Amino acid sequence: LDGLDEIKVCTGYRLDGRTIDYLPASERAQARVEPIYETIEGWKDKTANARSWAELPAQAIKYVRWIEELVGCPVALLSTSPERDDTILVHNPFES
Repeated sequence: LDGLDEIKVCTGYRLDGRTIDYLPASERAQARVEPIYETIEGWKDKTANARSWAELPAQAIKYVRWIEELVGCPVALLSTSPERDDTILVHNPFES
């Protein structure tokens, strides 16, 4: 997501005048559905190869916190590249 001016996240759908929070299973319903997006400011700095929370751009941290709020669950691990070592332990899922 590095380099984007803004990031849009689908947070729901409109289907036949109703707002729903899931993608319908039916192909016909999917053809009629309209996504609802929320937008957050992006960032220009690179996150690739970051290995600690402190190395991330402030706006990237804000994005992660926003996603946590949207899904109602804390982020435990954050990968910043395909490399195994480029993983940040944000929250230990085995501790309360």
